[in-house]
Amino acid sequence: MIYRADYIFPIDREPIHNGYVEVDDEGKILSCGEVERLDSKRKAKAEYFKGILIPGFANSHCHVELSHMKGLFQQGSGMDGFIRQINALRLTVSREERIEALSEQMEQMYEAGVSVMADISNCDESFESKASSPIYTRTYLEVFGTEPEDALQILDGAIELQEKAKKMGLDAAPTPHSPYTMSPLLNRLSAAEGLKSGYLSYHNQESDQEEDMIRYGTGELAEDYKERGCSMPPVTGGSALKYFLDNLQKEVKAPIEGRVLLVHNTVTDQESIDEALRVLKNPYWVVCPLSNIFINRMLPPLDLLRTNNLTICVGTDSLSSNLQLSMVEEIRCIREHFPHIRLEEILGWCCLNGAYAVGAEKRFGSFTPGKRPGIVLIDNIDYKRMALTKESRSIRIL
Repeated sequence: MIYRADYIFPIDREPIHNGYVEVDDEGKILSCGEVERLDSKRKAKAEYFKGILIPGFANSHCHVELSHMKGLFQQGSGMDGFIRQINALRLTVSREERIEALSEQMEQMYEAGVSVMADISNCDESFESKASSPIYTRTYLEVFGTEPEDALQILDGAIELQEKAKKMGLDAAPTPHSPYTMSPLLNRLSAAEGLKSGYLSYHNQESDQEEDMIRYGTGELAEDYKERGCSMPPVTGGSALKYFLDNLQKEVKAPIEGRVLLVHNTVTDQESIDEALRVLKNPYWVVCPLSNIFINRMLPPLDLLRTNNLTICVGTDSLSSNLQLSMVEEIRCIREHFPHIRLEEILGWCCLNGAYAVGAEKRFGSFTPGKRPGIVLIDNIDYKRMALTKESRSIRIL
């Protein structure tokens, strides 16, 4: 099968004007190039699509099990308000309804072109859908717990959940949530346990409230914890990311191996970046712009990340903090606020970088011969600016 389009974005090389991609019956990439290089017989056989063709997306941060909360959340609430809403709304429908909602979103994401997903789970409700889905998912079994005496029991529960996931054929391991939802003991023990798998995901510097809590012990998030009688993380005077890395090094010696997804990075700074690069061998910097706008009315400092030549990935987060799980909408948001960043670069974040982050780069992420990444059409392109328009949509071709 040969598919051609106005542009092909192979991701591992420059975009190809009037290009084609050829696959075998199993979807394996055979070749990719300019249509004019095809012989007349293969050229006649090629199926044309108006738009651009790209490999399947890698959604590098999702909470698909929160899909039943679509449309329920107040926007712009800050992290303290968001956490209160999560606690109030998480179990407002039955398990069956929750599973139905997440299964529907898994199907929609696949049809819209997602081939790879880094997903956060707090329970087993998404396991069956993931096991039967054509999307490759690495599952990060996230744990919480502010009281140190609960740490070992909570971690044991995550390890039991990991065994259940493995029996269903899923790649899964424990992971910590964030500095402010965990005792220092649970934070470092769960991170060390997760790193045994070679993979970790961590909500990093998502808001000023998080930074204020760790640096100074102040702010709305800190006051919320005091009101609820929750133990506070230590006040360090340094960034939230430095706290995490210092705490982790009590269990694991630097430089730390493993692919570590640092998610959000909304208020990260040069000090934090320098520390991460010193301690972590393979950090991936995941941004979820629409979620950051939804909760905090902020965006991550993409130019700072780019100036440091960091490996950037893109995720949708959940339907508790987003209106849709759409990679196209995330791309559109990035280009709207950072118009100087080329579409080609952003697609690299959304495809190949995300595949690397979860260890799926040998199959996914680019139109490299031998891979089976899937093929996705994005239509209604503004070719003069090489940008998506308000009408652009993604649809899976293969």
